[in-house]
Amino acid sequence: MADESQPFLAPRPAVARMAPYSPPTGGRHGKLRLDFNENTVGSSPHVIEFLREQLNEAGLSVYPEYAETKAALATYFDVSPDRFLLSNGTDEAIQVLINTYVDDQDEVISLHPSYAMYRFYAELAGARVTEVSYREGTLAFPLEELLAAITPATRAVLISNPNNPTGTGIGLPEIERILAHVPSAAVLIDEAYFEFCGVTALGLLDRYPNLFVSRTFSKVYGMAALRLGCLFSQAANTAWMHKAQSPYSVNAVAALAARAAVADTAYIQTYVAGVLAAREEAYAGFDRLGIPYYRSRANFVLFRAGERSIALRDALRGRGVLVRDRSYEIPGCIRLTIGTREQVARFFAELESLW
Repeated sequence: MADESQPFLAPRPAVARMAPYSPPTGGRHGKLRLDFNENTVGSSPHVIEFLREQLNEAGLSVYPEYAETKAALATYFDVSPDRFLLSNGTDEAIQVLINTYVDDQDEVISLHPSYAMYRFYAELAGARVTEVSYREGTLAFPLEELLAAITPATRAVLISNPNNPTGTGIGLPEIERILAHVPSAAVLIDEAYFEFCGVTALGLLDRYPNLFVSRTFSKVYGMAALRLGCLFSQAANTAWMHKAQSPYSVNAVAALAARAAVADTAYIQTYVAGVLAAREEAYAGFDRLGIPYYRSRANFVLFRAGERSIALRDALRGRGVLVRDRSYEIPGCIRLTIGTREQVARFFAELESLW
């Protein structure tokens, strides 16, 4: 009989060193979901209609084909099909980029606080991660600090623009300074929240062979459950990354849904306009209550609740309203996802009664 007091098989040292990541996703059904920056009203109705038309028993029995989806997305994003790959959410896009360009003990630079998967996949690859902190107090983007942190050993720089959870962002001049400063490293601009700020680096692909841009269908398009993203770069880079990616990592349902999602541009425009209006109402609500907050370029707002942050999160949850405590990264801070104006109004009604 095996000795269960000892590990049966030791993992790689990089895995043993990693802290586990366990997102608090349980018990959300039936509550107002203002915690994970998802679309709070659902995908375009055309997505469901299209899936009903296209799905059948025979279609589910074969491996997915991507040609029609890639053609539709190439037209929508105004890039050629050989300049992007489909991915299983942005998470796989990050993983594929790192697997392609980062080796054991290479240096990866990201910012703090930011999306946890940057560090996760870099550490999984055995890389050394250097985090540059957003500026204390303002949470402004630390451009000069980031440039100073880059060394000859830097193989990847991972940036969320706008950033989660701070909501802050940078423009194209700052992005170009970073790209020019580190020509031998892959620079990822994660544009998960592009639609809420309008700044994209896609137009820079021709000029910078070290530029990579990711997009997701988990936010504006309301398809988080399907796990779909895109990773853009120059065609030569995309060819290398395809070698490092599983050939069928994106399922057929997600590929079909993407075609319908990008076809309904009116839905996207209406949803974004509603979120931006609700975001302004959130600012007004925080001003009225005297609660400090950070202006955001995304579909969420970070606000300061002080030592009450965790208790306030739990009290709101007890009333059916979910928000995300971020005090483990920024002391006293809670992140509020911006939904519809009615959803924001409900949040403030509950908050005011607790505040």
